[in-house]
Amino acid sequence: MTVHQLSIFIENKAGTLVGLLRQLKEANISLIAISISDTMDYGICRIICSEPMKAYEFLKDAGVAVSLREVIAVELDDEPGRAADAIGILSDEGLSIAYMYSFRLTGKGVIVFRTDDNPRAIEALRRGGLTMIREDDLSKLV
Repeated sequence: MTVHQLSIFIENKAGTLVGLLRQLKEANISLIAISISDTMDYGICRIICSEPMKAYEFLKDAGVAVSLREVIAVELDDEPGRAADAIGILSDEGLSIAYMYSFRLTGKGVIVFRTDDNPRAIEALRRGGLTMIREDDLSKLV
């Protein structure tokens, strides 16, 4: 049970991000979450959106350096320490997290991450009583 995320390589200069966002607007794509990490010359923009396959094809056809990845999105109750509980489950399982970001959606916390073994992570999180968010559920909320 994973969610598709766009990973887009963008130059680290003024106007690049707004250009990307305008392209998604042109394609009528709604953003759900966005994260950017950068180096001196480029950034990686990670996006969860309403229609990831459509966005991927649109950006690819426009010549944008984009990839589509499966990530895990976990719904958390709005209580202190719930993220620590979720990450603790993965740590106890010996899983590594490549990256993670979070956002709030309909009164719940959501953490999004990629691990070195998504199927094992999903099974461990289920055993821990956590709920993974399905892509269909996300697209219904935007």
